[in-house]
Amino acid sequence: MPKVDLIIFGGGIAGLWTLSEASRAGYRCLLLEAFELGSGQTIASQGIIHGGLKYTLQGMLTGSAQRIREMPLIWKKCLSGEQLPDLSQTEIRSDCCYLWRTDSLSSRLGMFGAKMGLHVAPKKLTKEETPAVLANCPGSIAIMDEQVISPQSLIANLADSFQDQIIKYEPKDLSFTRNQNEHITSVQIQKPNGEFFSIKTAAVLLTAGRGNETLRNQARQQSAPLQIPFMQKRPLHMAMVRGALPQFNGHCVDGAKTRITITSDTNSLGNTVWQLGGQVAEIGVDMNRGELIRHAARELAASVPGIDLSGLEWNTYRVDRAEGATKTGVRPETAQVLKEGNLFTAWPSKLALAPRLATEVCDHLQQINVKPAQDDTPWKDVFSTLPRPQVALPPWETSEDWVTLDRLSALDGAA
Repeated sequence: MPKVDLIIFGGGIAGLWTLSEASRAGYRCLLLEAFELGSGQTIASQGIIHGGLKYTLQGMLTGSAQRIREMPLIWKKCLSGEQLPDLSQTEIRSDCCYLWRTDSLSSRLGMFGAKMGLHVAPKKLTKEETPAVLANCPGSIAIMDEQVISPQSLIANLADSFQDQIIKYEPKDLSFTRNQNEHITSVQIQKPNGEFFSIKTAAVLLTAGRGNETLRNQARQQSAPLQIPFMQKRPLHMAMVRGALPQFNGHCVDGAKTRITITSDTNSLGNTVWQLGGQVAEIGVDMNRGELIRHAARELAASVPGIDLSGLEWNTYRVDRAEGATKTGVRPETAQVLKEGNLFTAWPSKLALAPRLATEVCDHLQQINVKPAQDDTPWKDVFSTLPRPQVALPPWETSEDWVTLDRLSALDGAA
């Protein structure tokens, strides 16, 4: 029976970054993915490497802002190939995000608060420096060094160096073996030929987002359940619009909130696609598809005065942000790791916090005395016949039934 130091479940940003970090530390690691790499939260994210801006809009340096403000520099070095993991093959949509406000007093205060304590602070633009799409916006317009990357490209880049350590498995064939101390000793999956395959492991890490709940229940088996919730989900209903649009990335601030966050990419047909997040996506949770498209169109018109929405096509998608539970149910301020013996359940909370999460997991391995292998004996060949997962497609490539605003009546009553 082959033996490894760590088995990671979940091929999103958290699992893949930890696979890279732990492997470079000398641990023998495998990553198991049930579906496609990045499927779920990672591929659905807007790809912004946040530097803490959105957490300072109330005019104070919050815990969230303090913990995330170092991340852009780490990412920038990795994206340039100056630091490991080498992400130089990741597509950078933009090296910056724009920041502008709606015409309200509270919004002006929000812009002031956004400048507090950040390494990535807004820089006010002159009229000549302002992008054409924001030419009719009132008030000041700023730019920030928040990079925007393609999540699909990021996942492919991270996975490329570890192809022989990434395995696709069928959830129905998965099982765990535990010893008398309730520590996981091995994981069983099934080969394509139907033969069961057992892998000894010193530790298990769950980084499967909302899938952590099912995996943790399987892994713990008959262990006594926790008396408090261990995970919470905060849903989003994102809008997308495609057509004759410029490449653009930025946040429209209204008071202490981001009224709308726009990120852009180009789809397989060569069309520009905008993802619309921020308050649009949070409010949209209680709306059906048609209602959200109408609301997103109104918000976009209000936030980007003068934008021409005629002929553009719209769609939506839903995604759950899975996080470790907090006492009050509010968003956690940093990456979270729940430790139960040699089973770790983890959530990065934000895409940008994946490096911090990976470091914490490696620290936890040391704390439970899991030591990197000391010999160079080949160990990966035994996994060579197992299937490999593909990289997930972004939501605009898999969403169907795009509609223009003049055809929205057909969507009334649709979920």
